Amino acid sequence: MTTWNLDHHTDTPSGTARWTAHGTGDPVVLLHGTPFSSRVWHDTATALAAHHTVYLWDMPGYGTSARHPGQDVSLAAQQRAFTTLLRHWDLDHPTVIAHDFGGAVALRTHLLDGIAYRRLALIDAVALRPWGSDFFRLVHDHADVFTALPAHLHDALVRAYITTATRTPPRADLLDDLTAPWRGPDGQAAFYRQIAQADQEHTHEIEDRYADLDLPVLIAWGRDDTWLPPDHARRLAAAIPGAHLHWIDGAGHLVQHDAPARLTALLTDFLSR
Repeated sequence: MTTWNLDHHTDTPSGTARWTAHGTGDPVVLLHGTPFSSRVWHDTATALAAHHTVYLWDMPGYGTSARHPGQDVSLAAQQRAFTTLLRHWDLDHPTVIAHDFGGAVALRTHLLDGIAYRRLALIDAVALRPWGSDFFRLVHDHADVFTALPAHLHDALVRAYITTATRTPPRADLLDDLTAPWRGPDGQAAFYRQIAQADQEHTHEIEDRYADLDLPVLIAWGRDDTWLPPDHARRLAAAIPGAHLHWIDGAGHLVQHDAPARLTALLTDFLSR
C-alpha cells in the first residue's frame, strides 16, 4: 500500500478531520506539517504498518480535511483537533511521529493537554523560535496580496516553494499530490490562510517546558534543511533531557522524500527499542 485513503472522519473544534488506520500492534500516529498533508507519510506509514497500528490524518484546513473561510488553522487549533482525535481513538500511550509544525502540535498536545505518549519522534520539527522561511514570513505579512494572485501564478509559486523543501527535485507525481490541495479558489485561500495564522507565540508558550519531557525522544534532521537549519536541531536536542539527535545526510526539510529508506529504518529502530 503506497496510497492511503483517509476513509474516516471525525468532527473537531477546528473542523472535520479525515483519517485512517491500518496494521496491527502498538499504536503509532503520524503528523504532517505545513504546507503538506498526510501524503508525505504514505511510504513510511506502509512500512510501519507491518508491525504497528498506524494512524494517518490530515489536519483541518489541510489535505482532504475540511476547510472554509474564516477557519482557525493555527497551531493551537490543530492541538485541539489532535487531542480530540486521540481521545476519539482511545489510544493508550501511542508513539507519535511528527514532521515540521506537526512537531509543535504534538508537543503542545502532550505538555498543555496532558496526553501521554510512549515515545516521540520529531522530524525537522517546528519547536523553537525563530521559525519559518524567508518566503513564509513574507507571505505572513502580506497574505491578502498573495491570496489575490492569478491562479496560474499561485500554482507556480506553490510548486516552486514546495520544491525548496527537498534536497533533490521531487518526482512529478509526488509534487502533483502535495500541491493538489492548494489548487483552485478554495485551495489558494486555504494556502495563504494557514501561513497568515502562523504565530511564534504558540511555540514560545511551551519552549521553557521542554526540560519537563520524560519519555524517549528522537530528533531526526536533514543536514541540508534550508527551512529549519541545523542549529534548530542542536538547540532542540539541548533543551530536551536525554533526546537523541540523528543527522540525515543529503536530505533537506522534506526528509521523507530525500531519504525515505534511511528515515524509515531509523524510525523502525526507534520503535523497537
